[in-house]
Amino acid sequence: MQGLNGTPFQPEMFQLTGIPGMHTGQAWVVLVFCILCLVSILGNLSILALVVREPALHQPMYYFLSMLSLNDLGVSFSTLPTVLATFCFNYRRVGFDACLVQMFFIHTFSFMESGILLAMSFDRFVAICDPLRYAAVLTNSRILTTGLGILTKSFTTLFPFPFLVKRLPFCKGNVLHHSYCLHPDLMKVACGDTRVNNIYGLFVVIFTYGVDSVFILLSYALILRAVMAIASQEQRLKALNTCMSHICAVLAFYVPIIAVSMIHRFWKNAPSVVHVMMSNVYLFVPPMLNPIIYSVKTKEIRKGILKLFHKS
Repeated sequence: MQGLNGTPFQPEMFQLTGIPGMHTGQAWVVLVFCILCLVSILGNLSILALVVREPALHQPMYYFLSMLSLNDLGVSFSTLPTVLATFCFNYRRVGFDACLVQMFFIHTFSFMESGILLAMSFDRFVAICDPLRYAAVLTNSRILTTGLGILTKSFTTLFPFPFLVKRLPFCKGNVLHHSYCLHPDLMKVACGDTRVNNIYGLFVVIFTYGVDSVFILLSYALILRAVMAIASQEQRLKALNTCMSHICAVLAFYVPIIAVSMIHRFWKNAPSVVHVMMSNVYLFVPPMLNPIIYSVKTKEIRKGILKLFHKS
């Protein structure tokens, strides 16, 4: 896209894209997205309400779960406006600055989720490997400090992104490949020298997803070693069962990320619908699955939800 003098410039609006090849089935697409968003929002709000209302859930594990639910709500509300506008009202335009704001919040909440999952793995490590010091190590002040640290880390590492994008001209059109704004998507339509954006983006991914995933694996290696040292098989299974919800949440978050990376790296000629669908899975499925996983696998959460429905 070029200005009157032939020089590239920044567009006032970006054109968002739905799911390629599914124009005839838009009603089904709208239904699926509405169900995903509704389950995600109601599920995570229910988790937050339970932890606040039930004194039995005022424990470190459930405080971290509240952080995860709050973060998942942030992901849902960051993507929801443009997704609903695209699929429900066929309004596919978003302002340049609004796009940068949405991009910042989507990536910030995504990186925060990785940090929260790491904190939850440390919680499980202390609970199994050093249970006598669990309450002394994970005090309320340390949990609050951990949450603020995760927020600060994500905010500061992502803060330069909007400014790095804003300095670039856009000469390859203004059509994005999703119904929301992502940094890699904006780089596809930007021109000029994008090396700083790409290098810094790679650094942020390694510094967050890479480091967090390594420490999560290390935590579970130490947990597994401690569990194998338990003499009773029943106690070993009981100890591992306390980690199952978190393991499922980690898989729900990291498997789509790995799948998206593998497709972009090894299947570059894949149909565009594959890339779009995997990106949607990466953003929409974990916030929906997390409350379901913890409701099914965690007895205290399940009992609280049943009590809530029973009162209703």
